[in-house]
Amino acid sequence: MADKPANPGFFKRLRKSLNRGRSWLSVDFARLAPNRGRIDDAVLEELETELLLADVGVDACHDIIETLEQDAKRGKLTDTENVRASLAGSLASMLEPVAKPLEIDSQIEGGHRPFVILVTGINGTGKTTTTGKLAARFKQNGHKVMLAAADTFRAAAIDQLKAWGERLDIPVIAQKPDSDPAAVAFDALEAARARQCDVLLVDTAGRLHTQSGLMDELRKIRRVLGKADATAPHEVLLVLDAGTGQNALSQAEQFQQAVDVTGLVITKLDGTAKGGVVIAIAKRFGIPIRYIGVGEQAEDLDVFDAHDFATAMLSIGDAD
Repeated sequence: MADKPANPGFFKRLRKSLNRGRSWLSVDFARLAPNRGRIDDAVLEELETELLLADVGVDACHDIIETLEQDAKRGKLTDTENVRASLAGSLASMLEPVAKPLEIDSQIEGGHRPFVILVTGINGTGKTTTTGKLAARFKQNGHKVMLAAADTFRAAAIDQLKAWGERLDIPVIAQKPDSDPAAVAFDALEAARARQCDVLLVDTAGRLHTQSGLMDELRKIRRVLGKADATAPHEVLLVLDAGTGQNALSQAEQFQQAVDVTGLVITKLDGTAKGGVVIAIAKRFGIPIRYIGVGEQAEDLDVFDAHDFATAMLSIGDAD
């Protein structure tokens, strides 16, 4: 069974978060076409500019505008609401192929127990916080969870994960700062087996994607886990900060090459992020987007839904 959206109020928070600040996400469609009956090249050109400013990327932008042009030729864009609906449909169709929730239950039932998740990303993306949020989510869903503090380069990261463990009453396997991260991951897997845990979340160092030594360390963690369980890790999550814009694309590319990323978590959509980079990432890499985050609390992380995200970007739907 796939992990499904669980927070009823998440869509409202997402819609409000994505429409903060001046971007195409809050563009006034009535301003673009004041006569509401004429969607011409000037309107489409301004929309294209707004798309690019929102980090959607050239390739995705081209496809979106092409769809709008075709709808215009067919006479479907009779007013600005039609433009909004067509745009939302185009965005959703790009996102639907990557809106793939984790299939944790079926994996566990198939023998992958504990289900090992390697959480990766650079410093500042909210990686350790995301690890804690996921632990809360999985425990709420009835799973027995364990955490591994394999970001041994930062004492603060170890302490932060321990705090999550205490708050959630979840065991945390940790060693002293500067310990071998791969050894921590290995010990955690052995402990998770002994305690018959369903899920093991391994928090790794917040490495810069340009630091080859740290990327080599991440590969080592993966290899060591593989020696203990030939199928582990079963999921490699990359946490990306939506506010970094096009730099997130570079991070995704480097981590994908280094450790074969199997899923993404897009965080900090409650900040200055315009959200368009989610479209760009989906178009370029096709990596499943598992979760998105809009805040610091556990309930501010939820399963990614293509339709909800597209409509939230365009202020469609009830946000009250």
